[in-house]
Amino acid sequence: MDAAFEKSFGTEHQTAADTVPRYTGLTAATTGFDVDGVIADTMRLFVDIARETFQINHLSYADITSYNLEECLDLAPATIDAIIQQIIDGTHAPRLHAMSGCCQTMARFGADGHPVRFVTARPEAGVIRTWLESTLPLDAGQIEVVATGSFESKTAVLQSKGIHVFVEDRLETCFLLSQAGITPIVFAQPWNRYPHPFREVSSWDELAMLMGE
Repeated sequence: MDAAFEKSFGTEHQTAADTVPRYTGLTAATTGFDVDGVIADTMRLFVDIARETFQINHLSYADITSYNLEECLDLAPATIDAIIQQIIDGTHAPRLHAMSGCCQTMARFGADGHPVRFVTARPEAGVIRTWLESTLPLDAGQIEVVATGSFESKTAVLQSKGIHVFVEDRLETCFLLSQAGITPIVFAQPWNRYPHPFREVSSWDELAMLMGE
């Protein structure tokens, strides 16, 4: 759910490779994280806002099968835009939760005090930075957030910070990162269930297994 959640981005998918590389020993020094759909359970918040604020009760998490929300959801475009704007502005009534298991693993990840880098395609960092500082078991000074405003801009930011591995839920972004020599790890979600050649995790417990001892 990036770049005003990229609701109109067209998709082209490639065939998965025969072999998938193994990644072990992930560290804060060389690994970065997307926020929405990886750290923050933002699509579930979308469903909660739809239900509690707009009285839309038929929508489920599993219905969100594409970043193009107008393509996969039976909702008026104006309603989608209004929900997204609440998420971006932080004016929503339902609470934004962390993905299950995220906080426990992030505590281990930041145990050595190294900054943990988050790169989001949200248009600005303030709201999500405040949420990260109040949610994650990290010192505020360890949390480094860059808001790029677009998914295409993530690559240059990651390269400038020496990040070689990036955990991302948007499959189209993973292909772009891979083309630039950055190793993506796909965080499995209903909207990225297409063939791809990348390492994939379906939970934070699985991601924790890729960390160094």
